[in-house]
Amino acid sequence: MFTPPASLFARLGLLALGALLAMPSSALLAQNMFRGDPAHSGAASGTAPTSAPKTKWAFKTGAPVIASPSLADGLLFIGSDDKNFYAIDAATGAEKWRFATSGPVRSTAAVVGGIAYFGSYDGAFYAVDVATGKQRWKFETEGERKFTAPGLHGLKPKRQLIADLWDCYLSSPTVVDGRVFFGSGDGHIYALDAESGALLWKHKTGDVVHASPAVADGTVYIGSWDANFYALDAATGAVKWKLQTGTDPENHNAEGIQSSATIADGMVYFGNRDFHLYAVTAAGGEVKWKTKYTWVNATPTVRGDRVYGSTSIPAYFFALDRTTGTELYKTEVKFPAFASPTIVGDLAYVGTFGGKLFAIDVTTGAIRWEFQTEASKANVHHAMTETGEINFPAIFTSDFFEYLPYAFDAMLRLGAILSSPVANDGVLYFGSGDGNVYALE
Repeated sequence: MFTPPASLFARLGLLALGALLAMPSSALLAQNMFRGDPAHSGAASGTAPTSAPKTKWAFKTGAPVIASPSLADGLLFIGSDDKNFYAIDAATGAEKWRFATSGPVRSTAAVVGGIAYFGSYDGAFYAVDVATGKQRWKFETEGERKFTAPGLHGLKPKRQLIADLWDCYLSSPTVVDGRVFFGSGDGHIYALDAESGALLWKHKTGDVVHASPAVADGTVYIGSWDANFYALDAATGAVKWKLQTGTDPENHNAEGIQSSATIADGMVYFGNRDFHLYAVTAAGGEVKWKTKYTWVNATPTVRGDRVYGSTSIPAYFFALDRTTGTELYKTEVKFPAFASPTIVGDLAYVGTFGGKLFAIDVTTGAIRWEFQTEASKANVHHAMTETGEINFPAIFTSDFFEYLPYAFDAMLRLGAILSSPVANDGVLYFGSGDGNVYALE
């Protein structure tokens, strides 16, 4: 029986760093793209549950839901691994329409000007009319793939090229000034005309790009699995600056930028699988500080004088001093948190691989309440220890690379919450590995 050492799951990292910044409830902004706006500020509309919630409705898809929802005009838009993209009535959970692709839809849609933009694992990028669910246009990339490396995470055999299942998202588009920006598994960062889908430019990086672009002041900010973080001219795709981050040539574990960036007040904040959260200047990419954790995979949130995020193994939600990167507190959440937590009011909503959603007081770090999916309850004795942590021997049974899909599937079967929640009118919406889209109130 293979029990992974701490270094393996530190390498497997399963980290999610991130948090979604909330605007006041009076703002009532539509959550119409990943993290609410082009700068990825995480502006949340409306209110969210402050006490232990009940399920308002659950919409069942045919496979795990990894993507995050977008909310616009009373409809929830979200993709599923069942290869469909859905429009769901946010009030009732009734399906309005579905759009079929030829691959899992793990890209969070941008819904702008009556069009939903998203990518699929079939290698295509789509524009769909939100009123009818009909295709407006389709753009073919050079093809999707996951990050791969030989001997990944120390798995055997050492020379085997292994696909990284923890590379579990597709890039989510950002729409600014009539242009759609997104990354691709073909290694490019793309800019398309939002109306026609015509290619405006593409920039080649050294590896898969599954982070989502943040855009501000005419610049596109995005990281790649080549371990570089890029600042590109939004009009031309020319490189303004590039930052090389940590690499791991032995196990290819502590390298690659899976996290999307947040832009605030002339600074760019992003996580990295090199075990750090970075704060760099937007103008030149100068590193002001970097704080060490484990994999930092989700998107950080800046609020006031703090930066909030979450980690992998060990799994924490944390707060850092925005100026220095010094840790202010950390709260254990047991299972890796890949989804970017959403902050509304004084609560952060943090989803984990264990099928639990935590509501955490952002001032003190205290857990207010938790929600557990039914799938998590049903599989708790197999996948969790009595203290609620990962049962390593039961899930990671071998260091032979062919067993990795079984481990990843076991995590999904817990009703893993990899989808970053959105909130409005006292309801919290998110997807789950159990195939459901949930609305909690």
